[in-house]
Amino acid sequence: GSWSAKSLGQLFINYVENQRKPMIEALEQSRHFSPPVSIEQKARLAEEFLSLGNQTGEGWFLTAEMLELLHDGVPNIVCVQPFACLPNHVTGKGIVGTLREHFSQANITAIDYDPGASEVNQVNRLKLMLTNAFASLKKE
Repeated sequence: GSWSAKSLGQLFINYVENQRKPMIEALEQSRHFSPPVSIEQKARLAEEFLSLGNQTGEGWFLTAEMLELLHDGVPNIVCVQPFACLPNHVTGKGIVGTLREHFSQANITAIDYDPGASEVNQVNRLKLMLTNAFASLKKE
């Protein structure tokens, strides 16, 4: 894009990060929660696996969120896909196999929540994911 669009985008990112600062400082003091990483750090995580030019809905951000969780030691991830969200289907489901190859402990499942998805299928997918999580926990 143009220089002005980039500058405006960076200005907005700086504004959002400034607004998040009190929350991040509070989370840094917590024994139970971790502060979120910046969007730049998320981008660095994601660019190892896909192009940051990926503009399909959540695009690279969904991948970055899963990578942040995996790097923080959270291997069990439910990727909820609302209302036939095609970008989420493409990016979310498309990257899961690659993440599993790079993170052997990754237990990621995508669950569709739209009118065409049956509740039984949703519950069964979640139960299977939890079964795998408990099996991995027993191995440790």
